[in-house]
Amino acid sequence: MLKRILTLAAGTALGLLLAAGALRVTGAWGLWPNRELNRSADYVREVLKLVNENYVDATAVGYDKLAHEAIHGVVSSLDPHSEFLAANEFGEFEDDLDGDFCGIGVQVELRGEKIVIIAPMAGTPAERAGILRGDEIVSVDGRPVGVKAPMDDAIKWLRGKPHSQVVVGIHRPDPDKQMEFTLMREVIKVDSVREVQLIEDHIGYIHLVDFSAHTGEQFLAALDGLLHEGADALIIDMRNNPGGLLEAAVEVTEPFFKKGELVVYTEGRNAADREDLLAEMAGEPVQVPIAVLINAGTASAAEIVTGALKDTHRAVIVGERSFGKGSVQTIFKLRNGEGMRITTARYFTPGGISIHGKGIAPNVEVIMTPEEDNKLRLQRMRNDVTNAADFKERFGFSPIEDRQLQAAIDVLKGVTLLQTQAGPSGTRQPPRP
Repeated sequence: MLKRILTLAAGTALGLLLAAGALRVTGAWGLWPNRELNRSADYVREVLKLVNENYVDATAVGYDKLAHEAIHGVVSSLDPHSEFLAANEFGEFEDDLDGDFCGIGVQVELRGEKIVIIAPMAGTPAERAGILRGDEIVSVDGRPVGVKAPMDDAIKWLRGKPHSQVVVGIHRPDPDKQMEFTLMREVIKVDSVREVQLIEDHIGYIHLVDFSAHTGEQFLAALDGLLHEGADALIIDMRNNPGGLLEAAVEVTEPFFKKGELVVYTEGRNAADREDLLAEMAGEPVQVPIAVLINAGTASAAEIVTGALKDTHRAVIVGERSFGKGSVQTIFKLRNGEGMRITTARYFTPGGISIHGKGIAPNVEVIMTPEEDNKLRLQRMRNDVTNAADFKERFGFSPIEDRQLQAAIDVLKGVTLLQTQAGPSGTRQPPRP
């Protein structure tokens, strides 16, 4: 289930070292003939012992509790994407990778001491309430988060039983204001493919909202359906797509690649750690003009797809510079059902470009204002209201043009026209069966 992005192990050195004072792992130190490691582990054990024996509240400093807090501190100090997962958290994390969990539907990241929303998930309570990318979570049910509580506490508080309420305090930097949202938790079952349709001039449109265990098969089914309906060009909309599984990104990309062709590669701390991820699908690749829509909420696996298609000149990228999350986390399964994920590699596009911290620049830049983003989000969510007058009466504004989508359509029309003029000797190939 966890596929290429995950590496499972029965136990790890870190878990054993920091828990040694309480667990008394027999002969553990003899497994690692590393003096620096032994000295550091002895020092940690000495500190745990001093705290356990001298802190004023004896009930708060059991060795088990101290060891877990130490592990949390060590792992979370590495970067915003590394964390220790208690047993219940590890189970929830696995559920997330499957695409199901109970909460409000946001993807978050720790930036400094702020918990920032990368993007609300499509069709979830957070999106329906109007929470936006870039919003900062400052409280959950009145409990301060960020400086006052770590991100894993905030995530735990945001989740709960279906149909239970949670009050989320938000700081919106632009414009600078504080808000509270009372949301009803629900089971988040988000299909990766949100919308599939044939739009003007036989252009296929696929809205891809995340990358989970079933994304590849859902995307391929949508693509096949559009090709059978006569699509001769394609728009892949990954705006506000926060990413997900590396394997799913490869599966989405490979219908357009020849078998054995490089899609993305990862590099760890050593040169020997490089792993090439290649297209594995047999048959002729689909070769139609492609436009990919991205914005500042496009991250991680969505950037892998974008980078692969851009580097190999298979797509024109339209919109805004992407988020810039180009690291790979490996999952280690620890004892007692606990786990740990740590950043073990960076990924690189086929052209050898790391987008970590930089993002991917579009070929055609079309910047949307936060107000336009918010209006378009509502329009996409309420596409059942087709009459413009009814829409304005209900929501207080007239539907606006999606300038990024229109730019993608214009680009594809131009490419299709050039290929038509080129005649049978053009570059298009029949779609893969």
